[in-house]
Amino acid sequence: MEKMLDEILPIMEIQHDCIISKQGDVTVVFKAELPEIFTLSDQEYEAFHQAWVKSLKVLPKYCVMHKQDWFADSRYRADFKADDTSFLSSSSERFFNERPYLDHSCYIMLTKKPAGRKTASSLFSNLLRRSVVPDEMLNPQMLQDFLDSVGQFKRIMEDSGFVTMRRLRDNELGSQSRRLGLIERYCFLSGKNDSFLMGDMSFEGELKVGSRYCQLYTLGDAADLPALCGSRINYDRYSTDRSKFSVGFASTLGQLLPCDHIYNQYIFIEDAQKTIQKLESKRLRLQSLSAYSRENMIARDSTNDFLNEAISQQRLPVKAHFNVLVWTEDRDQLKELKNMVSSGLAQMDAVAKQETVGAPQIFWAGIPGNAADFPMNDSFDTFAEQAACFLNQETGYRSSLSPMGIRLGDRLTGKPVHVDISDEPIKMGICTNRNKFILGPSGSGKSFFTNHMVRSYYEQGTHIVLVDVGHSYKGLCDMVNGYYFTYSEDNPIRFNPFFIGEGDSLDTEKKESIKTLLLALWKKDDEEFKRSEYVALSNAIGSYYALLESDPKIFPCFDSFYEYLRDGYVEVLKGDRVKEKDFDIDNFLYVLRPYYRGGEFDYLLNATENLNLLQERFIVFELDQIKDHPILFPVVTIIIMEVFINKMRKMKGIRKMILIEEAWKALMKEGFAEYIKYLFKTVRKFFGEAIVVTQEVEDIISSPVVKQAIINNSDCKILLDQSKYQNKFDAIQELLGLTEKEKALVLSVNKANDPARKYKEVFISLGGMLSKVYRTEVSTEEYIAYTTEQTEKVRLMEHAARFGGDLQKGIMAMAQEMNANK
Repeated sequence: MEKMLDEILPIMEIQHDCIISKQGDVTVVFKAELPEIFTLSDQEYEAFHQAWVKSLKVLPKYCVMHKQDWFADSRYRADFKADDTSFLSSSSERFFNERPYLDHSCYIMLTKKPAGRKTASSLFSNLLRRSVVPDEMLNPQMLQDFLDSVGQFKRIMEDSGFVTMRRLRDNELGSQSRRLGLIERYCFLSGKNDSFLMGDMSFEGELKVGSRYCQLYTLGDAADLPALCGSRINYDRYSTDRSKFSVGFASTLGQLLPCDHIYNQYIFIEDAQKTIQKLESKRLRLQSLSAYSRENMIARDSTNDFLNEAISQQRLPVKAHFNVLVWTEDRDQLKELKNMVSSGLAQMDAVAKQETVGAPQIFWAGIPGNAADFPMNDSFDTFAEQAACFLNQETGYRSSLSPMGIRLGDRLTGKPVHVDISDEPIKMGICTNRNKFILGPSGSGKSFFTNHMVRSYYEQGTHIVLVDVGHSYKGLCDMVNGYYFTYSEDNPIRFNPFFIGEGDSLDTEKKESIKTLLLALWKKDDEEFKRSEYVALSNAIGSYYALLESDPKIFPCFDSFYEYLRDGYVEVLKGDRVKEKDFDIDNFLYVLRPYYRGGEFDYLLNATENLNLLQERFIVFELDQIKDHPILFPVVTIIIMEVFINKMRKMKGIRKMILIEEAWKALMKEGFAEYIKYLFKTVRKFFGEAIVVTQEVEDIISSPVVKQAIINNSDCKILLDQSKYQNKFDAIQELLGLTEKEKALVLSVNKANDPARKYKEVFISLGGMLSKVYRTEVSTEEYIAYTTEQTEKVRLMEHAARFGGDLQKGIMAMAQEMNANK
């Protein structure tokens, strides 16, 4: 028999942001934002659970809390419209386009039933009959009292710090001309972006909504429930021998159930005194019958225990019911869905019960605003504490709204999420600086992650200075046409500290950096320089730049400076009667002769290209060949310091980043330690961030600079796979100040990666308060640009050579070849 939906729909009206049923039930609906999955500790799960219990206790009697969690199988939609998208960003969008993930929406519905309302049962439902509104519901005071309780409920939940709740308005509850409201969305099981398409609901033989075949699995009988429940359970896939990884007790029916489904959670708050009286009567009946049956004796004892706990510990007795509604448009998938739900319930140690006869009434009660019409014979008696254990407490990863950040992947599905690890944490007050410390053994994907981070920051306008050992950033530097300083016999490393580029000027700092360089070339580490020598050099530099202004033909470099000293400044010293003991210019010219034209190191300070270091946004200093060179290395060290300090002080309002890879170990030899200390303490004042990357734990422990200055001044700690250190991780934990929750997260990295996809996971801790594990998953084009595998680098150069050295075309050709071979 067919019926029109508007004839039997239990909703009468939507007014004043409330749903009013035909039985006179008033419902207020909130959209809730829950914590992200895999981010809470054991203590946080317990605190969140206690917040649920407290909030339930402020609700009045004859009230229903209906929590409805929607999990829709969705696809990531790429944005191809942006005009400023780079080649690699476009390839990333194409790679992630149509990536499947679960889109989660959580609604909390609080319903007030009129006193004396008949209890619904499987044979007594709004699906079968309609009624008029009771007089009590027309009383404005009653409605106001209920709304006050709802306000307290919301305040308690939001004060816990785990959830935010937004009350839905009339136009969100009911449908508009071009948008589905919550009620219609449930009735037709429509997705957020589905067109307004209605379908038939069939309850004959099977539950079917439109073209969707539905199955309903319930937890409505105490016999099906787990023997023990709690706020959390161990998630074995991410646990190790040394750490237990926690997820919410009901997560296996929520974010961890990978199909279209709705998880409905009902908690019915009745008159506690009447409930206890009924149970007392039941206990007395069972007492009198206990002599005839052992089952009666056990039931009597259980009822007695329940009553004792209710009275002695001031528990709130409630009725509860939980169900999972799954659907698919392919009938053949129903068996697979059944296995998924059964597995999810089995992980909670519960038994799956598929509803058939009672499914229509239970489905009908799930309509927002109709929870009071739930068939109560499908509920069970419990306490608020136990009922709250079955509430879904988590959602999927969310993207940051900040324009700054990097693209990483959701841990479960790889859906791209935008993550701000620089600005947002400071605005939130969980970090005081933007500095980062990256720790990852060889092969853990450390260089890969840093390449990805650096590229993202570069595309967002950051000035980047990289100090590297091992050519990890050569591909990326070529991609963005940056400056790459490295040493080889055919093409030795070249600088020109005397050149003043666009936007730069001969200020005190520029003079000081040149003086520091000249003194380092002239004097040994253990030699002291006199005040008179310092003054003489200052005067020489000032006179030299005055000469350059008067004669624009002279090119600023070490050669022309040397010639000025030799030919012009000598006469100035004679005229000023400067004695040899105060400034021995002959000794100075002799010691610096190797850096002048024709000398052994004449290339070092006379560069004619890559000169404007202040304005260049991507600079790499690759120190592999010179890290042990007694002459070249100290000079390069000073130039690196000068370049970044110059950017730091002169590029106002522009983000700066200095990233020091494994080179920091070599830099420590040359007194670079004090500079790093200075950087980590002051760079935040200049809108900058300092990053140190290291491989070995021993490096951290052995270096007092890293141990104290760097770690203490790096609020963002990034760790990659530490599985090889899991048996001695306690030392790392203590050193980095990681909590037990963070330890479990770090040790879970790469524990259960999807074998069908190629990626590594990364742990990020912000100020010790916000910690998550993400995927570093990139497109084939990004992989080729970032790779540090020598064979792949050689192949890339071969492909680029075919296109006249065009790296971008080479990457495209190599990516096409790699994708074809998959």
